[in-house]
Amino acid sequence: MTAPLWVIVPAYNEAARIGDTLRALAAQTDTDFTLLVVDNGSTDGTAALARSFRGPFPTEVLVETEKGVGCAVDTGFRHAIANGAVHLARTDADCLPAPGWVAAARRALVRGGGLACGRIVARRDEHGPVGRGFFRALVGLAATFGRLRPAHRGEQFLAPYRMHAGNNMAITADLYEACGGMPRRPSPTDRTFLNRVRRTTAAIVHSRHMVVANSTRRLSAYGIVGTAKWYLDRGSGSRTADPR
Repeated sequence: MTAPLWVIVPAYNEAARIGDTLRALAAQTDTDFTLLVVDNGSTDGTAALARSFRGPFPTEVLVETEKGVGCAVDTGFRHAIANGAVHLARTDADCLPAPGWVAAARRALVRGGGLACGRIVARRDEHGPVGRGFFRALVGLAATFGRLRPAHRGEQFLAPYRMHAGNNMAITADLYEACGGMPRRPSPTDRTFLNRVRRTTAAIVHSRHMVVANSTRRLSAYGIVGTAKWYLDRGSGSRTADPR
């Protein structure tokens, strides 16, 4: 018998995109999980679409009114744990997990017993080859910046810094609670969460088989320079943290 696994999808005003995400999850090779969509106070039909979805797995919809993706993720993870989840995986409502994503996440957690981070690529339906190439280069630059940044280095960390994307991760319930969970704040939260985990355990693995196609709409909203600043942890400046 496999350990209970829940997939958590935080969502805010994603009525135009969440259907694709739900269908990508329904197309997984491993559908032995419970799906939890956490609606972060959407004003469109996001929650209704999630409630009407019928997939090959149980689906729940939870509303979190405290604004911020960190709040939605934390509420969702803790709800899943309270309802018996042993393993947790997360993607976002504008992302497309590859068909083997859940299976790879489960294998990584069984073998590693801690945090599993996957590989993100650009969605092919948002930008052409140039935009996707820029996104790939930006991810590599952000990973290098993270490794060199003094704040991410020190004896308090039990594992080396590696690029971590919140929309492509899996973690055990025990570790999630032990590290203190996702910071309850707006995005960005990924680096803060990763460092909480790194202070708690060295059991962090990276699976190239956990693949998620990431939205690149921030490129259109922020431009090249603004997007680069965002991924290098310089924030959104005068722009909203929500690229829509």
